Amino acid sequence: MAESMTLYWCSGSPPCWRVMITLEEKNLQGYNQKLLSFEKNEQKSEEVLALNPRGQFPTFKHGDIIVNESFAACLYLESQFKSQGTTLIPESSEEQALMYQRMFEGLAFYEKLNAVIYYEYFVPEGERHESALTRNKQALTTELNLWEGYLSKLLPNSYLAGPSFSLADVTVFPTVAFLFRFGLSAERYPKLGEYYALLKERPSVKASWPPLWHDNPQGHDKLKEI
Repeated sequence: MAESMTLYWCSGSPPCWRVMITLEEKNLQGYNQKLLSFEKNEQKSEEVLALNPRGQFPTFKHGDIIVNESFAACLYLESQFKSQGTTLIPESSEEQALMYQRMFEGLAFYEKLNAVIYYEYFVPEGERHESALTRNKQALTTELNLWEGYLSKLLPNSYLAGPSFSLADVTVFPTVAFLFRFGLSAERYPKLGEYYALLKERPSVKASWPPLWHDNPQGHDKLKEI
């Protein structure tokens, strides 16, 4: 089953990590993996572009079916293998609604994080302004406080949509892990810190932990003042 799947991915990419966590949760280990490099611009290779005209990771293929966007790939895998492994969409209508809400809010969370971490990458040197970076940091701070509030309303050791691990956690956790990788203070954001500590021990997360982070466990400090 998994042998008919191929994932083109980059180490440390939250979108790629979402798909990898889903594959682990659905007991689809043994899929074909092609670890490529952003630094070498391998997402623009002919092999990848033939499957994903946007030239982005993840690029995912199951037989003759191609699903490239990470949310789409996660939803596809849950739909196709619903009875296998972890059920990632809750049965409860209330939990299901909250799951979808947190999933798509997670996209805005990820974008605000990227706007700070990769400001120099996205903005040409001559167009950079300290005021713009400050606004980006303020927007991220507002987002962090919002998620702190969400998590504070949950029971201890709860997941984003309730007592069960779901696609909300699959899609949002890589963003949270990135925050702490780049120096976010768990003392300043204790609920996010607790959530990170809970999920980083989950078998699917440990199995798919970015090898780049294993090689360089120290991380960065870009967010230490946020």
